[in-house]
Amino acid sequence: MWLALGALLAVACVLLVAAPFLRDPGAADDRLDQSAEGERERIVLAEERDRALAALKELEFDHRTGKVSDDDYRAQVGPLRRRAAEALRALDPQRTKEHAHAGR
Repeated sequence: MWLALGALLAVACVLLVAAPFLRDPGAADDRLDQSAEGERERIVLAEERDRALAALKELEFDHRTGKVSDDDYRAQVGPLRRRAAEALRALDPQRTKEHAHAGR
């Protein structure tokens, strides 16, 4: 009898420990938390900034190595700088306001 009770107790312990592993996880269990709308917008702006800065870096490199002529460089560098500046301003509107007030 004690042997049967011991075996029953062992089986109960194994089931108790294994229960979390045996459950079927719900579909929502493996998703990352959804970020807030403002955070998504900030990520998009950061990606735009990174793309513009990378394009500027590549253009600068191509100009220095002679792949891009002076005329083409001048035509492309301005719009890329504006894109990067706009993304930077959008990412940090408070700093933009402080900078505007400091210039007065």
